[in-house]
Amino acid sequence: MRLPRPFALTCALLTFCALARADLYTDVDKLIQSGQWQNAREQAQARLKTAPTDPQMRLLLSRIQDAQGQPEAAMDTLQALTQNFPELPEPHNNLAALLVRQNRLSEAQAALEAAIQARPDYALALENLGDVHAALAALAYAR
Repeated sequence: MRLPRPFALTCALLTFCALARADLYTDVDKLIQSGQWQNAREQAQARLKTAPTDPQMRLLLSRIQDAQGQPEAAMDTLQALTQNFPELPEPHNNLAALLVRQNRLSEAQAALEAAIQARPDYALALENLGDVHAALAALAYAR
């Protein structure tokens, strides 16, 4: 089953992180953007050794894991984030994107609904939920 357009992962920075760490997050994000996955992973893991609950770095780590061909590890990281920080919509949205790639549409729908419950105006999750609804409708129509 293909969705009509790519299902988007969010890379938005979480707003409550301290400004003192902003450079580290920016550095890791730049490494991710340039495909320097190993360097990005090393910096992320170093930060998580000193701050294992850091939600922003865990979100970045999930992107690294997925890009390095470890979608299950990325899903585990995101699932833990959704449990630790249910009020953050980004982990729910990103988890949904990974679930869609595995054709687990009902689970993706639930994750997106949680993202929207956390932030009703989260446009990316709303768009992604529309894509999931369209995919579910196409499956139902095919039956």
